[in-house]
This record gives sequence, C-alpha cells and structure tokens, in this order.
Amino acid sequence: MKKNTGGYRLGFEKRSEKEVNYSEGLEQALSNSSFSDLEKAMSFPMFAPRQSIATFLYKHELFKKIINIHGSIVECGVAYGSGTMSFAHFSSIYEPVNYTRRIIGFDTFNGFPSLTTLDKGGSEHAFEGGMCVDSYNELKTCVELHDQNRSIGHIPKVELVKGDAIKSIPEYVEQNPHLVVSLLYLDFDLYEPTLAALKYFLPRMPKGAVLAFDELAIPDWSGETIAVMEEVGINNLRIQRMPFDTTRSFAIIE
Repeated sequence: MKKNTGGYRLGFEKRSEKEVNYSEGLEQALSNSSFSDLEKAMSFPMFAPRQSIATFLYKHELFKKIINIHGSIVECGVAYGSGTMSFAHFSSIYEPVNYTRRIIGFDTFNGFPSLTTLDKGGSEHAFEGGMCVDSYNELKTCVELHDQNRSIGHIPKVELVKGDAIKSIPEYVEQNPHLVVSLLYLDFDLYEPTLAALKYFLPRMPKGAVLAFDELAIPDWSGETIAVMEEVGINNLRIQRMPFDTTRSFAIIE
C-alpha cells in the first residue's frame, strides 16, 4: 500500500518554494528550541504556522455560533486531532458544566478505506490508505489528560469512533438514539462517508445548528461537494465563509 509522504504531514505539498522553505525552517526551529515540550505547547503561537492559527480561529468562530444550540459536536475526519481537541477546549472553557455536549470524532485512523470514481481529483493522496494519520492512541492519552484539567472531568467529553464511517455512523446512531447534533464538521474528503454523515446526522440537527465543510468546492476532493448536492442541495443552503480562511465554509440550518 502506498504511504503518505512528508509533504502531507507538513501540509505544503502544493505551495511555493518559499513556503516549503518556511515549513522546513519552522520544523528546524522547533527541533533546535531550548524550550521544553510543555513550554512549546504553552507557547504554541510562537511555532504554529499562520494557516494553522487561521484554522483554529475558524473552528472557534464556529463554536461560538452554536454555544446556545443544544446538541453535540460531530467531527467527520479527525486526522491529528487538532479539531477534536480544539472543540473540547472551547466547550470546557465556555460551558464548563455542560456535560451533555459531547465531542464525537469519526475516523478510520488508517487512511481512506476505499474511493469511488467521484473521488478522483488532482490530489496525490487520493488512493486507498491515503491521508493515513494513526493518532488514535495518542489522542486517547490527550483526552485523558484533558479530563484531568476541566470541570466534571469524570463525565466523558470526547468520544473517538474508529472505523469505516459508512458502517460506524449508522451503528453509532442506532446505539445512541438520543443524539442531537449542534455542529457537524465534514472533513472526510470522500463521497461515500460524507453522504453517510449527511444522511444520518442532518435529521438530528435543529434550526440554528451549523453544517461546516472542509472541502466544499475544492477541485481535488469533489466527492464532498457531490454528496452535499445529492443529499442536501447546494441551493438549499446559505453557504458562508470567514474572511481569514481561504477554503472552508459553513451553513446555518434554517
């Protein structure tokens, strides 16, 4: 099976030579830093790329839109876990005693299980096993540590659902008939799992809930757009974006 290249891990495979040099320089600065690992984490804006800070702010703005909307946050595509843990921190900070708000992350943690002809775009990562980020065990450790540093940490806040979403999503909904979704974050990249997420989660989203897209209208990953068109209809959504983010978008359920 073909493996991911370091380009994906750095996120600069389609950027200019100057930007690639920047990412390599930043990685070297991290390696050479006299700070401890904990000090680096505490000083994360010093080392984080501008793009990562923008993504963090985007997810923060999404959370603010649903802070008074009842229901859990479902992230479809966890990867390294920065989104999952961002939402967990936002909930723990803004609503420390809201134990009903769960952060539920779906991922294979083993790359794409399969692709259809609708997923054949221009990305070099569009292959079985592509985008593989095996972060499951590390994330579980981070979740356990996060629980030690928040209110009512004995009640779970974050749940990781490992497996092929085409199967794991309907199984999860069947096992959790109480589920209400305030924010659905779509980042599966592919057609079939995105379609499954929309089919099973959208009926559980009240008015005011947010439907967020990571790859809508992105040529390399047309499967997400096709799934939205088929299951929801683009013209049924008021699709918005934020001025500091170049690709991501969202719609509020009306």
